[in-house]
Amino acid sequence: MATHPTFVAYIDESGDEGFRLGAGSSAWFVLAGVVLRREKDRAVLAIVDEVRNRLNQDRKPQYRIPDKKPLHFRDLKHEQRKFFAARIALGDFRTVCVMVHKPDLTSPEKFTAQNRLYFYAVRLLVERVSWYCRDHRRRDDAGDGSVELVFSNRASLDYKGLAAYLKYLEDNKVAFDYRADTNVVRPTQIATFTHGRRVGLQVADAVASGYFYAVEPSA
Repeated sequence: MATHPTFVAYIDESGDEGFRLGAGSSAWFVLAGVVLRREKDRAVLAIVDEVRNRLNQDRKPQYRIPDKKPLHFRDLKHEQRKFFAARIALGDFRTVCVMVHKPDLTSPEKFTAQNRLYFYAVRLLVERVSWYCRDHRRRDDAGDGSVELVFSNRASLDYKGLAAYLKYLEDNKVAFDYRADTNVVRPTQIATFTHGRRVGLQVADAVASGYFYAVEPSA
């Protein structure tokens, strides 16, 4: 049966999932989502274009960022990051963020397996995404009230495994205290793209990285 999601959530991360604390691993792992109505998707493109144009104003032609080149928050200077963040704050969407301080985990050994920490952060994030979409559905909205989850492409991540994990939580909501509204979040509505293919991921990258830089100790 065809589905027509009302919302889209772009999801990206910052930091790493390693536990070599003090020896290369970050203290924080951040997962962020940018949630908007699908009909507003072009507004995200407009924000990224505005930021790129601002960055290119004082550059010689040979040093300007090409129109199709994705913006990466980590590659920007501090004042450029501030402008990007300020423009995001004016956007017609909401941001959701899960921040994990790994040194404070009481049982870190539970999260050392590959993607275990990422999966758990996704669980916490999609619960909150689902609540927002549920509570902000309007009568005149297009679609069925659900949300498409668009993840930044990670070569090491098994997205079928992630979908299976969300389905497992859905089937065992009580046992695992899974609080997502499963009428909104559906394991079948997961997609993965590069930042160049879905511009909303560039905004999600900026949100995740902005929070990460706000809390991660600098060298």
